[in-house]
Amino acid sequence: MNWERIRQAERGEVIAWAEMQPWARAMANCAQDGQWHAEGDVWTHTKMVCSQLPGVEGWNESSDDDHLSLLFTALLHDSAKPITSMLDPETGHIRSPNHAVKGEHLARAILRDLECDLTTRERICSMVRYHGRPAFLLERQQPERELIHLSWLTSNRLLYQFAIADTRGRNTDSMQRPEENLQYWKLLSQEIGCFDGAFPFATDQSRLVYFRSDEPNLHYVPHENFSARVTMICGLPGSGKDTWLANHRSDLPVVSLDNIRRELNIEPTDDQGRVVQLASERCREKLRAGESFAFNATNLLRQTRGRWLSLFADYNAWVELVYVEPPMKCILKQNRDRKHCVPAIVIRKLAAKVQPPTWLEAHRVVLV
Repeated sequence: MNWERIRQAERGEVIAWAEMQPWARAMANCAQDGQWHAEGDVWTHTKMVCSQLPGVEGWNESSDDDHLSLLFTALLHDSAKPITSMLDPETGHIRSPNHAVKGEHLARAILRDLECDLTTRERICSMVRYHGRPAFLLERQQPERELIHLSWLTSNRLLYQFAIADTRGRNTDSMQRPEENLQYWKLLSQEIGCFDGAFPFATDQSRLVYFRSDEPNLHYVPHENFSARVTMICGLPGSGKDTWLANHRSDLPVVSLDNIRRELNIEPTDDQGRVVQLASERCREKLRAGESFAFNATNLLRQTRGRWLSLFADYNAWVELVYVEPPMKCILKQNRDRKHCVPAIVIRKLAAKVQPPTWLEAHRVVLV
């Protein structure tokens, strides 16, 4: 099955297909703690959640795309439990620490193999990553910030709908996370205006200042006088970053890590200290001069991008993040056709770690 076929299939047909996949079979062989999941293994719980989806509030009014996003969130939300589950020696209970974080990466790999479109894929991956948040909102010191934050990463409405199905899809009498608690997620996000969409900040700069601040002021509107505009393009080797820049930002000079490596005769596997230092110097020169430019590097991890974004912010630059990722077969072909190609195994390893940009990082985000 590929994504186009899945889009046309009935829900039961998709679940039957999923049950035959290696990741589902691993879930069927993964036990859960009876205190929270008396129904048994992870796959049994998963199927129960899927069966509850059509009964959640707002299902009939939701779009087909929403239905598919919720279904795949249900199928994949606990997909990493087989690789994270462990018996706690102190309590004797089974725990699955960080299964949502690792589940996001596993979901991305599964959906990439299905050639799911990038926007839908990242929507589902975010849902998998944050699927447990609604149940614990009452425990947050700043619940409003939690909801505002997540409204720019995923959909609070879909998270609420999934949390209802997740709660109902288990056989546990002593439910520590009653369904009534989930209503708080809905009511508070509706009250502050981010249940059906992202919280409406006054400006993009207001949004970035809010997310970067330890003690944010939701109503602060900073003065805008940007010194330059920076297009930071990122993606796997062979994804087409140079081509995108040539087609869409041909007027901008480019600071490219690949070009600097070749200029310094440094291999990608060598120490990159001199490459990063020279790239930083060239970015600073342009920023001091108030010159707009493009910055071209893989920049697949949020932490790596953060260092460069902090530099651009120090010079009060307006920044757009462009992430390019065609289907993997296209990436591998384009990479083979390049003069300086990267081993395919390296590309696949990088793909397993990738963290596409989010609206928490830049003034504008483009997924290509």
